[in-house]
Amino acid sequence: MTGPRASRTGGKVRAARLTDLAALGELSRLCQASNSDTRSLGLPVSGPPIGMFNLFRLPLGAFRPNDLLFVHEDGGRLGGLIRVEREASRDEWTIVELDAIGASEAGDIRFRLVQHLMREGAKRAAARFHVACADADGNVELFMQAGFARYGDEQVLFRAPTAALPSPWSPARAAEAGIRPATPLDAVALLRLWSAVTPQPVQRLEMVRLVDWERQGMHWRVPRSSLAPILRFAEVEAHVLERPSGGKDGTELAAVAQIGVAREDQPHYLKVLARPEADVASLIDFALGVVAARTRAGDHRHEHGVIAPVRTYESPIDRRLEDAGFDAVSTVTLLMKETLVRVAEPALVPAGVR
Repeated sequence: MTGPRASRTGGKVRAARLTDLAALGELSRLCQASNSDTRSLGLPVSGPPIGMFNLFRLPLGAFRPNDLLFVHEDGGRLGGLIRVEREASRDEWTIVELDAIGASEAGDIRFRLVQHLMREGAKRAAARFHVACADADGNVELFMQAGFARYGDEQVLFRAPTAALPSPWSPARAAEAGIRPATPLDAVALLRLWSAVTPQPVQRLEMVRLVDWERQGMHWRVPRSSLAPILRFAEVEAHVLERPSGGKDGTELAAVAQIGVAREDQPHYLKVLARPEADVASLIDFALGVVAARTRAGDHRHEHGVIAPVRTYESPIDRRLEDAGFDAVSTVTLLMKETLVRVAEPALVPAGVR
């Protein structure tokens, strides 16, 4: 694809209504089933080994007031949908579902849905659009045609529920290993950790700020991952692994683990960010112990395993997760569109210089 294409599909794109609920559920189910005449983001959402729970299909009742859902309708029939989560604190929109049905029309329907979303974003001053998708069925080409930039890949690993979880750690054992709960006072150290392990081009695109690291707890979005939407249905906490020496000024961390213990029918979530030289085996074991403790103490059920995203540049975390019983189930592509225009600050030059 080298330029904008003219749509050959009739119908219109509009905001979803409550009366669309049954049709939307059926449309989403058909698209996630990977039928030959349907298109979706191709994320690891259904079927073995994870099970029938769909990571990105949340009930409409869970929508926050600032979330968006648009559908394509033609002759009273719904042929596509696009669902977006909006982060009000950062004016960022994340596309978490993009489905269409029809062997010859699905591509055009999805293109129209994305274009409609871009126009809505322009009206509402969206700063960035994020999406994660499989590099299949023209997904990446569709978003790049809409102005998205491909900036990374993420491996999704899964630990089956049949594998027993490690025993929870005692506070004394965790303290001896240098593991403790993260606090807002760790924001500077966490930002330094993220900056140390994240390539500069990705840092410039994602623009994670100090204040983002201070917002720890429910719906914590950093470090960003393709699986962040499932955190909405999880109790989120974070623990850090301190560097033995504390770094040059005693404020550096070796690693952080973000843990989302599921409250609904979904896998638990684990995201580990670590310096290349850090041994995170103990932190991963500790995090799985936290999942075990939380599921045994409450009404949670451990029937859907633990899922963990790892970006390609974050190796060898993927190998440490595999050592802990995780298996790679998919690789997804990360894309982003930035609507803000970056303007370089004017520089002062000596008088007489031209």
